[in-house]
Amino acid sequence: MQQGCDASILLDNTANFTREKSATPNANSVRGFAVIDIIKSQLEDLCPGVVSCADILAVAAHDSIVALGGPSWTVLLGRRDSTTASLSAVDSNIPSPFRSLIPQLYFFTNKGFTAKETITLLGSHTIGQARCTMFRTRIYNDTNIDPTFATSLRQNCPTTGGDNNLAPLDTTSLTSFDNAYFKNLLNEKGLLLVDQQLVNEPTIYSQITEYSNNEEAFRTDFANAMVKMGSLSPLTGSNGQIRKNCRRLNEQISPSTRNVMKCQLLYSFS
Repeated sequence: MQQGCDASILLDNTANFTREKSATPNANSVRGFAVIDIIKSQLEDLCPGVVSCADILAVAAHDSIVALGGPSWTVLLGRRDSTTASLSAVDSNIPSPFRSLIPQLYFFTNKGFTAKETITLLGSHTIGQARCTMFRTRIYNDTNIDPTFATSLRQNCPTTGGDNNLAPLDTTSLTSFDNAYFKNLLNEKGLLLVDQQLVNEPTIYSQITEYSNNEEAFRTDFANAMVKMGSLSPLTGSNGQIRKNCRRLNEQISPSTRNVMKCQLLYSFS
């Protein structure tokens, strides 16, 4: 996904490239690949060669957030899939959880997102979990962290070992998409370094305060930002391909013309 919404992250190794799944921001953090495989297999049975892996990811992201009580938005469809992946390009295109705030903002700005949109998208940390290795330094060394919060996290994240032990990004409401993430930041209960640093910037602090007091404003802005995220450099037309298997490139695309015509009546990029 480092190139845009093209499902490059789903590809496994080939003789020509190393998979992006192995990159530091993704390794042992991005999960659920088997779920995408199941969805793709069922769609190929119904509409072979029509629904791309990139569109599956876009719709799955939307439906997951809605299922957890989050906002809905119009998911534009018609993306095609990348025919390559780049392990080395991930670090220059995807923010690392170990980097401080300013470099994080640069990654998003470089992709055309405003600072406000970036903060809004970071609000997705109201759901999900992070590995101990991603926040160990913070809970043992940082001073801008609630002492009780840090102590509770240390129980499952020792100074050595337990790298893959998990903690929720939002300890208040792990399985609900809401504005608790921003409320936590105001109480110095941000799990990741980049999260808590948001309150140190005056212009950003005002946005965090607004979202903590006005959940509807956050939901509206998040939905708009996700539409923009989903439109990030998609492959369309004759670019890329529609993979039969999201993990591998096609050797040959030969979908049933009848099924393609039937499905395309309901499925188009708009």
